[in-house]
Amino acid sequence: MLDHAEPQEKQRSGLSRPVWSGGTLAEGAVLRAARAAGRSARAADRDRRLAPAVVTALKEAGFARHFVPRRWGGREGGFADLISATVLIAGQCPSAAWCGMLWAAHGRYAARLPEEGQRELWGKGPDTLIAAALAPPAGTARPVPGGWLLDGRWDCVSGVDFSHWVLLAAPVDGLPAAAGTAPAGPAQASAWVLAVPRSEVTVRDTWRSTGLRGTGSNSVDVCGVFVPDRRACPLDDVLAAVVEPGASPARQAPAQLAGGPMFCAPALGAARLALRSWTHWAATSPAGRPTALGDPAAQQVLARSAAEIDAVALLLDRAGAGADAEPTAPRVEAVNRRDAAVAAELLVAAVERLFRTGGAHVRDDTSEVQRAWRDTHTVVAHGALRLDASAGAYAAWGEDEWSAALPWGLW
Repeated sequence: MLDHAEPQEKQRSGLSRPVWSGGTLAEGAVLRAARAAGRSARAADRDRRLAPAVVTALKEAGFARHFVPRRWGGREGGFADLISATVLIAGQCPSAAWCGMLWAAHGRYAARLPEEGQRELWGKGPDTLIAAALAPPAGTARPVPGGWLLDGRWDCVSGVDFSHWVLLAAPVDGLPAAAGTAPAGPAQASAWVLAVPRSEVTVRDTWRSTGLRGTGSNSVDVCGVFVPDRRACPLDDVLAAVVEPGASPARQAPAQLAGGPMFCAPALGAARLALRSWTHWAATSPAGRPTALGDPAAQQVLARSAAEIDAVALLLDRAGAGADAEPTAPRVEAVNRRDAAVAAELLVAAVERLFRTGGAHVRDDTSEVQRAWRDTHTVVAHGALRLDASAGAYAAWGEDEWSAALPWGLW
């Protein structure tokens, strides 16, 4: 994950092509998805949605089925593979990577639904695209015989235009939506996750973001939709760790184990895109003048920014490997949350430096550096990458651990 050049495969006719190091996502299909996303990146930013061909390529690459249980034809893949593939695609189009990563993650959440509900989602195949709005819970869910009546509006539902189902978290009507309650039934669990067919929600064109414009993270309205019990699960059950004999590590992991690193992955790809574009500009000689890269100040910008981006790659590599190896370890969760938040700050610093020193062209609408700058800032504004919350969780975990000897790299 340390090469900032456009990813390479076997050279054909002197052209450089994306590469993917392998894993449970389909190797050749990930490369094709990266190329398709790159070709459509500017249009996605302009149109505020992905091209249908890019969505198809992400499905063929295996994002939707990545965490789906094997009994439904899914791969039950790992976190490290998903993070790596997300970074690669984000190096071409961060919006496409964001949607692909979330379609994968939402399959993991949907696997916590009752068996018959899972059958409804995946009975005909594992490549179901699932959008979601889980935090904070919105709208209301009113218990009725056999299920729930769901009403409300949910914002920032990424990729919803192309999704088949939507997972929506809602507080139980008349109860607060505080987390941490015992999920034993409607009277005990304060918020539930309900799976609703895309055809039963109304999508509102509300996404006017600074960055990640291509994600189409619009709002959805639901009015009195009946959701049967088989498609409902307490929110706490969806987010918590679960010990399930024979299940893959990712099936057992809590939401926050690798949530931060997964959200950070599109920002890492965006930063690489910015660095690649900036370096191409800096190494290009204007007519009759030396290149910008001949200036020691520009050399320092390159060195520092590249080092910060490399450091983030190492942090995310370790986070994915740790999550796959110890999916229910509080230590791994605390360290991963800390590292993802710090990684986000490093990426902002690197991309900000490139933007400030990239010349007048970076302020152009057509500039890749500008688009990557906007996308990076939008990604790292996500709540999963806030250092205050992550630092608090890390300190709380470490309170009883500081006296124990820890391996290098876990402090």
